Amino acid sequence: MELGKQIKKCRQDAKLTQEELAERIYVSRQTVSNWENDKSYPDVNSLVLLSEVFRVSLDKLIKGDIDVMKAVIRTEDIAKLNRYSAIYAVLLIAAVVSAIPLADLLGFWGLIPWGIILAAALYFAFKIERLKKDNDIQTYREIVAFSEGKQLDEIQKQREIGKRPYQKFLLAAAAAVITALVCFLIGCLIKIF
Repeated sequence: MELGKQIKKCRQDAKLTQEELAERIYVSRQTVSNWENDKSYPDVNSLVLLSEVFRVSLDKLIKGDIDVMKAVIRTEDIAKLNRYSAIYAVLLIAAVVSAIPLADLLGFWGLIPWGIILAAALYFAFKIERLKKDNDIQTYREIVAFSEGKQLDEIQKQREIGKRPYQKFLLAAAAAVITALVCFLIGCLIKIF
């Protein structure tokens, strides 16, 4: 993070020791040392006092950190999206593949483990949708760009936003067709056995 370096630089420019700075902002010398070494981060009140002591705006004091924090958060969100997607895919495949064997093996009681698998898959689907909403990504192109750590330019973003209503309709229609097909196949398999 850049804030520790920024605090140290401003303190040295003001010709203050860590102890003198600590006295002015009502913290311990150790706290100032921790900030400068990026072991901890000042709270909002301390940031305001630091900006007053150094006679710089809060924006200038923390500007470099904001960009770094955004990059860290984005990297974490990409990792979460990829992890949740992998877990969801495995659980969804397990739910589809295990429905008939569990019903055949356990009868009506087979619905319980199958329901648990399906509930877990739906939980991760919900987590994925939350991440997509938080990062304003909906279309396939937006999701791919996000998962690769890239961003669409403004024109591409507006085109993708224009596609969203059509893609939602097509997604709903495809889900209905797939559901009808799966139900038909399960009905055929039950008649065979």
